[in-house]
Amino acid sequence: MPDGFSVRIFNALRMIPSGRVSTYSDLAGYAATKKHARAAASVLKKNPDPPHIPCHRIVRKDASLGGYSAPGGVRRKKELLMKEGIQIRGGRVSDFEKVRYVFPSDRMRNND
Repeated sequence: MPDGFSVRIFNALRMIPSGRVSTYSDLAGYAATKKHARAAASVLKKNPDPPHIPCHRIVRKDASLGGYSAPGGVRRKKELLMKEGIQIRGGRVSDFEKVRYVFPSDRMRNND
């Protein structure tokens, strides 16, 4: 059973609409604090239901794709993003700031 942090990460992931991406640190910042970006990445590795819990929509803050632990790896992540209309060139999301999802300013409450 996932802990409270993992639940908040997975719930936040579900907020990111198709055709948009966010970063590990933005995701962590919404669920807890930005300093938890690596912990958020570790949670994504344990995603029980990719791509329905859309961890493929999380990229590095430099717009590079980062990892993808689901079957097919980064190649599959790229395919999923492109299917959603995200353009990728040179291993990076094109027009990153234009497609970047910004979480609401009110953070999830830390109930761990």
